[in-house]
Amino acid sequence: MNTAAPNLMTRLTQAFEKIPYSLISLVARFSIAAVFWKSGQTKVEGLAIDLVEGTFELGMPHLASSTVPLFQSEYRIPLVPAEVAAYMATFAEHFFPVLILLGLATRFSALALLGMTLVIQLFVYPDAYPTHGTWIALLLVLMAKGPGRVSIDHWIARRWR
Repeated sequence: MNTAAPNLMTRLTQAFEKIPYSLISLVARFSIAAVFWKSGQTKVEGLAIDLVEGTFELGMPHLASSTVPLFQSEYRIPLVPAEVAAYMATFAEHFFPVLILLGLATRFSALALLGMTLVIQLFVYPDAYPTHGTWIALLLVLMAKGPGRVSIDHWIARRWR
């Protein structure tokens, strides 16, 4: 019987188990923050920040002229007026990703974005469940396990213990 294959599998599994959670959470935080931030950036004018693409425009942010009509036609959410939903979503897509990226109030910020993702899935794009499922998985990991060591939350927890 060839024992090389099981030994290789065991060694690989052990190597995978050594991947630090802080690396996993940092990648998860950056990735999910980028998704929501980039979406939020499509809804505003006067503020454009994309560190990856090198875009940096500081100004007084305001809703883009297309944002409210988008919420009136495509993003219709029950019980919430389109203008209110436009402002709430745009704020959330900028505020919570920054917190998650910094690792500040990470679990609660992930919960807020999870709620937003569920609204999008249920009322806006019900056919996008593969994408939303990926977002939900990342957000649930952050809610369950926290932001990892490379975070303000970790620093605060260590400081107050």
